[in-house]
Amino acid sequence: MSLVENYLAEYIEDMQPLCKGKLGEIQADAYEKGLPIIPNEVVKLMGFVLGIHKPVNVLEIGMAVGFSSGFISEFLPEEGHITTIDRYPMMIEQAKINFRLLGIEDKVTILEGDANKILPELKGEFDFVFMDAAKGQYIYMLPHVLRLTRKGGVIMVDDVLQEGRVAQGYTEIPRRQRTIHKRLNEFLHEITHNEKLRTSILSIGDGVALIEKLED
Repeated sequence: MSLVENYLAEYIEDMQPLCKGKLGEIQADAYEKGLPIIPNEVVKLMGFVLGIHKPVNVLEIGMAVGFSSGFISEFLPEEGHITTIDRYPMMIEQAKINFRLLGIEDKVTILEGDANKILPELKGEFDFVFMDAAKGQYIYMLPHVLRLTRKGGVIMVDDVLQEGRVAQGYTEIPRRQRTIHKRLNEFLHEITHNEKLRTSILSIGDGVALIEKLED
């Protein structure tokens, strides 16, 4: 799903190659099978952010088959580490296979279970947080993510524009999507009006929010 005109989205997509090597094979296989990994244009944005920000400790919420963790690991220093959360056994097992394939098992800690239960108990301080989980839960995860992010740290959030429906009126939204619509709008309002944060919302993929934590 792209929020820009199809011809322009296709042009940009064709312009940007997939990842190289084993990671690229995982990426291509996931796209072919329709698995929930980030689109290539979001991959390129993430690489740009990671290359500038140079994180050491990373938190990921929503691991899927481990592609994004594998991509992030390419930007980490020797001592860098990723803590990633997922609740789906099939995804977790495939991610473990992919981590072995990529040789990054020692760089990744998998926390299995519901992020809403894990985050309140999680300790540590993270330089970069990537949120790619259930969109309707972002507003509930945010206080815990902000607590865990160091001052100056960056939070990247995928799928924040609900295929453009966040901009529509509440009554225009199909009833089954209204809860997500309401919660996503609450989330977007909070990250754009919180004076302790600096936020940019981009209309690539299904919308990406980049957030810098300015103060505790």
